[in-house]
Amino acid sequence: MQLSCFKAYDVRGRLGEELNEEIARRIGRAYGQYLAPRRVALGGDARLSSGPLKEALAEGLLAAGAEVLDLGLCGTEEVYFAVFSQGLDGGIEVTGSHNPLTDNGLKFVREESRPISNDTGLLEIKALAEGGVFSPAPAPGSRRRVSFRREYVEHLLSYIEVKNLPPLTIVCDCGHGAAGPALVDLQARLLELGAPLKFINLAAEPDGTFPQGLPNPLLPGKRARTAGAVRAHQADLGLAWDGDFDRCFFFDEQAHFIEGYYVVGLLAESFLKTQPGAAIIHDPRLYWNTIDIVHKNGGRPVAGKTGHAFIKERMRQEKAVYGGEMSAHHYFAPFAYCDSGMIPWLLVLELMGRRGRKLSELVAERQALFPCSGEINYRVADVPAVLAGIEAHFSLKAAKVDHLDGLSMEMADWRFNLRGSNTEPLLRLNLETRGDRAAVARLVAEMESLIALGGSESDR
Repeated sequence: MQLSCFKAYDVRGRLGEELNEEIARRIGRAYGQYLAPRRVALGGDARLSSGPLKEALAEGLLAAGAEVLDLGLCGTEEVYFAVFSQGLDGGIEVTGSHNPLTDNGLKFVREESRPISNDTGLLEIKALAEGGVFSPAPAPGSRRRVSFRREYVEHLLSYIEVKNLPPLTIVCDCGHGAAGPALVDLQARLLELGAPLKFINLAAEPDGTFPQGLPNPLLPGKRARTAGAVRAHQADLGLAWDGDFDRCFFFDEQAHFIEGYYVVGLLAESFLKTQPGAAIIHDPRLYWNTIDIVHKNGGRPVAGKTGHAFIKERMRQEKAVYGGEMSAHHYFAPFAYCDSGMIPWLLVLELMGRRGRKLSELVAERQALFPCSGEINYRVADVPAVLAGIEAHFSLKAAKVDHLDGLSMEMADWRFNLRGSNTEPLLRLNLETRGDRAAVARLVAEMESLIALGGSESDR
């Protein structure tokens, strides 16, 4: 059996032929044989297909002799937390994240919530699952339902001092994903501790049919509900999460969407105030703002390849305190170097309180210094050909060319990153300038014309 659902650092595939219960059972069995874990955390998002896939995974893990700690419906970061806080040997979350409902996937970690990618065991698990020949387990495994939600909430609150939180009205859009139950528990604890916050919750009940569409606020078309609620309630802040809530998205008091890129800068500065000289990991898509902030605050910026497994590995290598991707993934050393969609907004709220400023005021200067396009997606027939053509087009103008992740090219006053997605059949463009907001649209249009031509237009 050839499995096409294995990607660079997780499993994602179309339901049916690419990913089904039999394949999930094989993957669970292969994971169990490769890692030989004693105890494994298992969770799933709100998708209707996640339950059956999770059951099949559990069967494979049990056949391998593992004790399965079933977290039920939860976010990916709750699996991470269970593994590192309880000293488990591994964990798996069944989630399609932001991919279509026709798809689903699996995210894996091993002990200490260390990621598993092609370089650290995923290819071996794939080979075992494809072969389907497994060694007998010494004894069958066991399964029990557990919850570490209370411990998880207390851990989240350890990143802030509640007394520093300002009085705010906050719109929280859970998108009918997995965020709702965890968020409600976190909100209740904040209010119990006296936080002067008012929460307006939207779509907080998990619903695997996603009646209002899949939650993915990275796409402009998915932001209207949250923005509208911020305006309607005259809120100070809007928050939205994707399906497994490992990404958190921000809207300011004017209902403007705040690119995750600028949140990376805010959080980097926040950590460097208390840990000067620390390493900060950033992805290669947008980084001029991050590098500028890190240097000004005495830190050490380090580029890491896009993707959660790659960023986590680089953070461990560099002993970084924080890592951020412009796609709204934020990673924290005390969280076992894993990403969280709950820690960022708590830190931003505290930052607003400490500085006595609105969110729009916190990011306005940085947006003006380094305006960006945000991520724009394109479907092309031949990604390598487009990249090669565009590199040739700008080769005489570029002061710097980098292939860490796709194609990054820097000119004197602007730069771009163009890369194929690790999870979808898309080409992704990110572009930024040095203080020239008007030039962003013009440069994006130029890039789009080259992409449409397959990158083959000659340099002018």
